[in-house]
Amino acid sequence: MDENQCVYIVDDDEAMRESMQLLLEMLGYRVQGFASAKAFLGSCADDDRGCLVLDMRMPEMTGLELQQALRQRGYDLPIIFLSGFGDVPTTVRAVQLGAVDFLEKPVSKSKLTERIERAFEIDRRRRDDARAVETVRTRCATLTPREQQVMTLATQGLSNKDIARELEISPRTVETHRAKVMEKMEADSLAMLCNMVALCPPGEGESAGVG
Repeated sequence: MDENQCVYIVDDDEAMRESMQLLLEMLGYRVQGFASAKAFLGSCADDDRGCLVLDMRMPEMTGLELQQALRQRGYDLPIIFLSGFGDVPTTVRAVQLGAVDFLEKPVSKSKLTERIERAFEIDRRRRDDARAVETVRTRCATLTPREQQVMTLATQGLSNKDIARELEISPRTVETHRAKVMEKMEADSLAMLCNMVALCPPGEGESAGVG
């Protein structure tokens, strides 16, 4: 269990919230409980890790409205919805907005913990992907504009001769730039370089035209 991950429970039903928190804490989870969507919205941070167990029907702000507000902020902690009033349209809308699961109350301990573990894994995978993208962006930022061009054409499948004709430079110059690209991107093969470009295409964000 990742000690940095936490289960954030948002439910206006105090008895339900506290019993769920006690159960999960006894199972070894870090847990924080909130009595309203607005209370959670006022305390959540971009570096939160874990998952959000969210009641659907609450006063002032519903679970679905909280999900939409978090989405607008770019907050992407995996959400598991809990509701005693589950219905197909609401479920569909929640999933369309990115919810990873939707469970009806009461939910068994085994099902709840299974879904939490799945949500934790999604959270870990998203963070790993984000770190990988940031690494690629950092490496891309070290390329000159010409190296960016060579990398783009090389990962599109063009040979050195084709790249030379396209850029109106010599094949030897292409080879030099290509070697620099592989060194700066820390790529062992063209396939590895293609995977990096797929994560963060040239021209995206701050990496565009940096030299």
